[in-house]
Amino acid sequence: MTFKPIGVIHSPYFSKKAAPRQGRLAPEVASTIVVEAAFAAGLEDIETFSHIIVLFAFDQSRGWSDTVKTPWEEKRHGVFATRSSRRPNPIGMTVVKLIKRDGATLHVQGLDAFDGTPLLDLKPYVPKFDRIEEAGGGWLRAADGDGEVKK
Repeated sequence: MTFKPIGVIHSPYFSKKAAPRQGRLAPEVASTIVVEAAFAAGLEDIETFSHIIVLFAFDQSRGWSDTVKTPWEEKRHGVFATRSSRRPNPIGMTVVKLIKRDGATLHVQGLDAFDGTPLLDLKPYVPKFDRIEEAGGGWLRAADGDGEVKK
């Protein structure tokens, strides 16, 4: 299985230290997503959504680990119980606020990818399908008290 990037992400982040741990921790930070011309027609009507799901390649990740240390605890957790970039298939996902569409360029806020990150896919965020009110915070509940990631 081979994925072909459909565009590129431009953000103010050039290193792991500069980027937030999650996009929601920097909700006002502006970024752009430039979709390649060959895929631009696929953006039709995306501007009707307030938020979109951005799937991207963790192209700077080197290798993977079955367990990882997170910023919230000393205890290691299974990589699939985290959002670490050290995954067998280094795919990242962030829900962002869509500010506007300008042709094949999307202006967004709350994206945590590095500048130059390859874009793999876009999907509309649909609250009826994507929001799960009764969802639990897993091990994060114990790490920070309520399962919500704090700054």
